Amino acid sequence: MLDFSANHFELFGLPTAFSLDLERLSERYRSLQRTLHPDRFAAAGERERRLSLQASSRVNEAYRVLRDPVARARYLLSLYTGEAGAESETTRDMAFLMEQMQLRESLAGATAEEDPYRLVAEVMARLDTLSGQLEGELSGRLDTPTKDGLQQARELVRKLQFVSKCRREAERIEAELDESL
Repeated sequence: MLDFSANHFELFGLPTAFSLDLERLSERYRSLQRTLHPDRFAAAGERERRLSLQASSRVNEAYRVLRDPVARARYLLSLYTGEAGAESETTRDMAFLMEQMQLRESLAGATAEEDPYRLVAEVMARLDTLSGQLEGELSGRLDTPTKDGLQQARELVRKLQFVSKCRREAERIEAELDESL
């Protein structure tokens, strides 16, 4: 049915790397779900239904992790080093932290602006740029891992966590603006 000892990448037949073909990942996910979905085993015995449910859950979790750049990077770090580091770890890059604070302050005051959508769009554009840069650097560190590269990757993951959290906040504010129309 499914090799439960396989890591997330092996499960989908993908190379163990940060750089992923997300379309291929999605195709493999749909294929596995068609094969393993519990509905296909409704008439099967108890053991087969249980295994199908476990396999489907495993595939869903692996897909969720691999689709998200932060979760994928943390997962790779855990594969390479035995630990991903705590999600609560923070970067020591003060310039980066200051920029994040400024972006959050901009978002906090967005509703008071004459054109709040423009401000939110500007913040999102900056976050997209930062995210792209960080993901590019992570690819370099995690696709061909070295001891120093993995240490640098940890710091990059910390920064990407900040960017992702700020992005979710910007999306939340944008949704609130849409609801208030």
